[in-house]
Amino acid sequence: MRTLLVSYDLAKPNLNEPYVAAALMSLGESWARPLANVWYLRTHASDIEVEARLSRLLDDADGLIIQETKGEAAMSNTALRWFRQRRRTVEMLDGEANVVAFPTGANDTGRVAA
Repeated sequence: MRTLLVSYDLAKPNLNEPYVAAALMSLGESWARPLANVWYLRTHASDIEVEARLSRLLDDADGLIIQETKGEAAMSNTALRWFRQRRRTVEMLDGEANVVAFPTGANDTGRVAA
């Protein structure tokens, strides 16, 4: 599984934002949204597959960046909170939450693993 950084700039965010967010959540096994228009997506899909799915939801004036990530990222005034894609399974019936635990503190370099 790979982790992709997805960032977008929507000319009409009130119209397109819910659809882009829903598409991103459906494409990944888990995701984090550290900033309003920045997502980390853990997925088996390639960046080309993600771009093809999202580009159907974008207008000509919208921007999109998709990049595979490796290693750590420096962050300020934000944190990563990973969410799992919800699926109806026996585990969910037993009360399993869709939040994935992760370390909240930065290491000595001020970097947080993505």
